[in-house]
Amino acid sequence: MSDWARENVSVLTAVASAVALALVFAAVGGVVPSSALPRASDAVLAAIPHFNAVVSATAIATILLGWRAIARNNVTRHRNFMVASFALFVAFLGAYLYRLIHVGTTEFPGPELAYSYVYLPFLAVHILLAIVCVPFVFHALFLAATRPYEDLYQTRHSQVGFVGAVLWLISFTMGIGVYLMLYLIY
Repeated sequence: MSDWARENVSVLTAVASAVALALVFAAVGGVVPSSALPRASDAVLAAIPHFNAVVSATAIATILLGWRAIARNNVTRHRNFMVASFALFVAFLGAYLYRLIHVGTTEFPGPELAYSYVYLPFLAVHILLAIVCVPFVFHALFLAATRPYEDLYQTRHSQVGFVGAVLWLISFTMGIGVYLMLYLIY
C-alpha cells in the first residue's frame, strides 16, 4: 500500500467502518429496495441462514487458528487465517444482507417469555458486538496491510487485533446462538 495509506490508517479505518455500517443500516432500514438486486430462488433464500451458521462456525475456527499461529510466531499462517476470517465475515454479511433485503427479518417462533427475556437481550448483545468489532477489525487489517510484519511490533496491531478478535469471536458465537433459537430450538 502507499505511504499515504500507511500514514492514514485511522482515516481508512473510519471510512471503511462508516461505509460498511452504512450498508448494513441501509439494508436493515429498508433503504435498499429488493428490486435493486436479482432475487434468488426461495430455496436459496431459505438456505442462507444455514449457510451463515456454517460460515460463522468456520470463522470461529479460523480466528482461533490465527491466534494459535501468532502465538507460535508463524506470521504467514496467522495472516492467512485472519484474512480468511475477514473473507468469511464478508461472505456472511453479504449473504445476510441479501436475504434481509429480499425476505426481511425472521420472526421469533418461540414463546413470548423466551422472546422477551432470552432472545431479544441475546440478539441485542450480538448486534452491539458485531457493530463495535468492525473498526477494530479494519484497523488491525489496515495496519497489517500497510507495514512489513517486523514494523507491526511498533504499532497497536496486536492490542487492536486482540480486542477485535475477542469481539468477533463472541459475536460469531452469539450469532450461532441466534440461529439455533430461530431455526432449531423453537
